Parts: sequence; C-alpha cells; structure tokens
Amino acid sequence: MAMPGAVIRGQRSLLRQIREAVQRGGPAQERLDMVVRIIARSMVAEVCSLYMRRAGGEMELFATEGLAPDAVHLTRMRPGEGLVGEIMRLGRPLNLADAPNHPAFSYRPETGEDPYHAFLGVPLLRGGRAIGVLVVQNRTERVYTEDEVEDLQIIAMVLAEMVAGELISEDELSGVEITPHRPERIKGARFADGLALGVAVLHEPPVAPSQLLADDVVAEEARLKTAIVALQAQIDEMLEGQHGLVEASYEVLETYRMFAHDRGWNRSLEDAVRNGLTAEAAVERVRSEHRARLGQARDPYLRERLHDFEDLADRLLRHLAGDGHVARNLPDDAILIARNLGPADLLEYDRTKLKGLLLEEGSPASHAAIVARALDIPCVGRLTGLRDRVSEGDPVIVDAETGEAYLRPRPDVLQAISSRIEVRAQRRAEFARLRDTPAFTRDGVKVTLLMNAGLDVDLETLAETGAEGIGLFRTEFQFMVAEELPRFNAQTALYSRVLDAAGGMPVTFRTLDLGGDKVLPYLEAEREENPALGWRAIRMGLDRPALLRLQLRALIAAARGRPLRIMFPLVASVDEFRAARALVDHEVAWAQRRGRAAPARLDVGAMIEAPALIWHLDALLPMTDFVSVGTNDLLQYLFAADRGNARMADRYDPLSPPALRALAQIQAACEETGTPVSVCGEMAGRPLEAFTLVALGFERLSMPPAGIGPVKQMVLSCDREAARRGVMALIKGSAGSVRNEIETLARKLYLSV
Repeated sequence: MAMPGAVIRGQRSLLRQIREAVQRGGPAQERLDMVVRIIARSMVAEVCSLYMRRAGGEMELFATEGLAPDAVHLTRMRPGEGLVGEIMRLGRPLNLADAPNHPAFSYRPETGEDPYHAFLGVPLLRGGRAIGVLVVQNRTERVYTEDEVEDLQIIAMVLAEMVAGELISEDELSGVEITPHRPERIKGARFADGLALGVAVLHEPPVAPSQLLADDVVAEEARLKTAIVALQAQIDEMLEGQHGLVEASYEVLETYRMFAHDRGWNRSLEDAVRNGLTAEAAVERVRSEHRARLGQARDPYLRERLHDFEDLADRLLRHLAGDGHVARNLPDDAILIARNLGPADLLEYDRTKLKGLLLEEGSPASHAAIVARALDIPCVGRLTGLRDRVSEGDPVIVDAETGEAYLRPRPDVLQAISSRIEVRAQRRAEFARLRDTPAFTRDGVKVTLLMNAGLDVDLETLAETGAEGIGLFRTEFQFMVAEELPRFNAQTALYSRVLDAAGGMPVTFRTLDLGGDKVLPYLEAEREENPALGWRAIRMGLDRPALLRLQLRALIAAARGRPLRIMFPLVASVDEFRAARALVDHEVAWAQRRGRAAPARLDVGAMIEAPALIWHLDALLPMTDFVSVGTNDLLQYLFAADRGNARMADRYDPLSPPALRALAQIQAACEETGTPVSVCGEMAGRPLEAFTLVALGFERLSMPPAGIGPVKQMVLSCDREAARRGVMALIKGSAGSVRNEIETLARKLYLSV
C-alpha cells in the first residue's frame, strides 16, 4: 500500500503521465488502457477500472487493469445498479473496506473481482454532471486514506476533461454520453402560467477551465489570492451599497460574504493549487466537494447553502478570467435555466429577450415566481436534476400550463407546442378585445378586477390589461432590489409614480411585508426556527415603528391630496390593527400640523391571512374601511403546510371544503357589516378558482396582470346565482377536495375556465 502522502508527492508527475498517455495518439482504447495502468501503478492498487456512461444511462466497463480483460465493453450495469451506480447516483466517492458485503454490491462473475475487498470509487464530474466512475481495488480489507481519496478525485477530474475534450471524437467512445442529447420531458410544478420555446441559457454558468495542470504553482497561488481578494471586495461593496444593482439573491448576500471570507474554503482552494492544479481547476475541485457533501443533506438550510457555494464559485471563476462583472448577452428566445433564483437575479436579464424560466427548486410562492408572474414570463419549477440534464444552447420548451419542461424536443413535440402557442396568441387577442368591456356576470353582477403589482414594470401593463386599479401593491420589492434602506424621498417618488400611473383608479398599498423568507442584508435579523410564523410583516413594523412611520409618511406625502388606501399585512389580532391604525392617524396629524395636504380620502384596511381573525371579525371589521383576503398565507396556516416547502406545496387543495368554508365565512361577515372585501392571493388569478370565489360572493378580485383576461372571460360567461347554488352544495360534503366537481359544474354552466 502507498504510504500517506506518497501519491501527493508524485501527483504532478502522475497527472503529466496521464496527459501524455491521452495525447500520444493511437486508438482510444489503447490510450485508456495505458491510463488505468499508470493509475494502478501510482496508487499501488491491484485493480484500476474506468466505467463510462452510455447514452441509455447504462454504465459500461471501458478499461481495466487487474480485472479480466474480456470484461471490457461486456460488463454493463443499469442506472443505479451496483457500487458504480451508487456513486453515479450520489455524485460522491465511495470508500469501502469490504465491498462484497455492501448492500449495493452487484456481483459480475465475468470480471474476476472475487478476491478484491478494498474499494474506492469516485465520479468523473464534468459541469456538475457525472459521466463516469474511476475505481481502484485491493485484496486486503482496508479503508483508503483521505489523501488517497482526494488524489483519486483530482485524477478523475483531469481524466473527465481529457475524455470529453480529446477522446470523445474517437469511434470507440461514440456511445459515451458526455453531454445529454436525447429528448427528455421532466415533470415539475407550474410557477407562472404560459408557454415558451427557445434555447437554454444557464444562469451564471460555470467557466470551464481551459487548463487543469499548473505550470507554475507559485504563480497560480498568486492568481488565486488576487481573485479571492477581488471577490471579497466585490461582495463587501454589494453590502455597503456601492453598486447600482447587486448581482446576487439578496437573501443570501450575508452568507456569501461569510463564505468568501471563510478560512476553510480558502484553505481548500490553496491546497488544491499546491497539489498541482490551476486556480480554475481548484475551484471546480472544491465545488465538487461541496456538491457531494451538501447535495445529499436532509436539512433544507444546508441544501440551500449549496446554492450559495455554486454562486460563489462562479463569481470566483469570472474574477480569475479577469472580469468579475460579466453582462450576459441573451439570444432573442432565451430560456433561463437555474437551480434557484432571487428576485433581483431575474430582473438583471433583458426581459424583451427572456421568454421562459426553468428552476430545479423553489415554489409558486417564491420571490422568483412572483416576479416571473409580474413580468408574464412562463416559469416551471421543482424540476429535479435539471441542470445536469441540459446544456447551454439546447432547444427547450417551457410548458407552464402542465408544469413540464421539454429538453431537446422531437419535431412532433415542437410542432404541437408551436400550435398551442399560436392558440394562446389568439386567446390573448381575444382578451385584448375584452379589455374595455366591464366584467358583469350573465345575471348582472359586477365583478371588479384589479391587478397585483410591486415593480415599476408592472405599471406599464396596467392600461393594457384593462384592470380597474391596483388591488395590491407590494411595497417591499423596492426594499429588496436596493443596496440600502430606501430613504424618504425614494419611497415618496415610487408611490407618486404608482398613483400617477393609476390615473385616478384605486391603488391599495400594502405596507412592508418583510421578514420570514424576505430577509434584507442591511437589516439585522436573527435566524428563526420557523420564519413563516416568526418576526415578520406588521409585527416587524410595530416593533420598529420608525421604519413603519417613515413608510406611512412617504405614502401620505405621495398622495398630495389624492385618495389613499393603506393595508397592513399579517394582522393576527385586533390589537395589532388598532396600534397600526393609530400610527396612520399620528402621521396624518403630523403632516397637517406642518401645513401639508392630507389625503382627500383615507381608507385603512387589513389583510386577513391569520386564521385567528376569522373568529374575531365581529371586532375587527367595524375598525376597518376594507379588508383583503391573502389566500396564499391564509391557506398555508390553515393547513399547517409551508407553501415554500416542495414536499408540502401539494399537500392541500385550495378548492377543498375547509378552505372554501373559511372563505365563505369571511365573505358573509363582510357582507353583514357592509365592509368592502377583496381577494388578492393566487386563487384570484386562476379562472377555475376565481369562478369559485365569485360563487362564494366575492366581487373584488386582485391578481397578476396575466390573469385579468382569462378571469374576465370567465366572469362574462358566468351565471353567478347558478354557480353559487352548485358550489355551496359541494362545500358541505366530506371530500378532501372538490376541484373535479367544481370543474364539472363550470363545464355544465358553459364557462370559459
């Protein structure tokens, strides 16, 4: 066996021998045979084998030193089969003292591997995707040292690039799948409705190292140190507000800074360079380590940290390339591919060229999804393994009607999607024709359709949609895309622009809904075990009255004698609303004492999102001028199911008797007291759910801009009284969901849903 560190001392020589073997010319098989012999000799291993992934997903033995030569190209394992399949599945090394006794061991008699017990296998990773497995074995039962594991990982990384770059064109490797090329369909979840066809653009894609082995270790160390210092300075400046628009998700900027200055991360990079890699190859090496270690973590917080490391590694690679601020030039039909995304990340891209968005993670209530809906960009999320199954420039389809993604689609699929896109265009034209048509049901009930907004770009679509005002303006977005706390003048200017754009139509401003998953880098916040139920929204505003009063003062100043509607989020008790309303009255009095114009009419309302209020409406409603039902939060609290958790997002259906009974109770209480009520959650923007809300008696619905046309078309074809009778009968039942029954009812009434 090799003494600890023996391979390290000869590593540079070993890597050069491998490179020379690959570049020497001749048949690819002969070169691979030579490579495994060199590795076996250097690692003092009795067996060294190379397995490569075939296009069908099978793992095939491509070269071996020590196993039966006849097994080469004969031994194949199905995806996930054997120890090799386990390494491919996990994407990390497997180090065993007695391999035959491992549960995943798959015995192949043709290989003659019976005598061998010690087993070390590492994946060949390229672009974050496993394309093969490199294995060494010995007869004696032993666990390989950490140094040996690390050495074999470096060898595998170098070999992966050489196979992909220099050997893949050889006939012997023609069936190896270096990059995915087969048509694939991945089922995910619909985040923002629509259809899009275009080419894949990877969000801040890794910069592939052009050279793996360092010619001058000292020079590489200096390059790495310079790039790290530049990266740290860049992130520090982001947090200090010295850039125009930050480049990272605002929720993780503090974490980026912590990781960028982390001694352990820096030391890992330095060690990889000292072992003979270039600075770029060292970044990829450490990136692979974090993927292996954090990718399988059960803790969602730890898995999120992998996203942080990915972004950090990409930024460092760009600094090494000499440009830490690369602006992406998008093709005209770009489909953005990302593991996850923050709201500011999405806003950085040219929205005239960005046609769709595909995410591995996230939820319909994530910030990226909300922004995508606001920009009318089709978005599908929770696409497991997406980044490993798509390459830059691949043709891609975003089907956000069914919640699917098509990678490298077949011609017949392209034709079908193109036809559906044309039909959607025709429907859009129909919606445009209905823009100025008042939304009356067939039996004469007026339904007011309002728009949700939160960005300047939303204001451009207000007139196009035919919305009758803004039913929910999310004021926190201004705070989330700023480098520092927006000052009074900046807030006043934004609110003035919103009121000007509305042109006299009503605008309901929701005060800051921060906290929970909306953490700002410039506001200190402790990490909470359950942030959705923690210090957020009105709770933060009441605990930090200076922050809330500044916003209220800006809203009053922006009104300049015009009507003003203010709504407080996540009110859980009557006392909270009473205290918040007192702050409004205080700021109005403050403005009047200084001779400033008070709003011509001031309406103050509350969002009903906490279930506790359902049983205290008799006390709350007389204090309010209006209320709005935030179904997103109300339902997650009602069902105790985190809407941001992929495992929980589909555990309940909004069209279920408990949810609909709660909504019916709210509507009845508001009707009895004459309190105006609206619904501004996601339910309001989907025709079938909106049909149900109208049937329950709601006559004010606020939704994303893209929902106005489809919902108006539904309203115009709806007989409200017939719908009411049908829905009220259904919610008295014992079924867990009545979605299918409501859909049947809608079709029976000839509705467009």
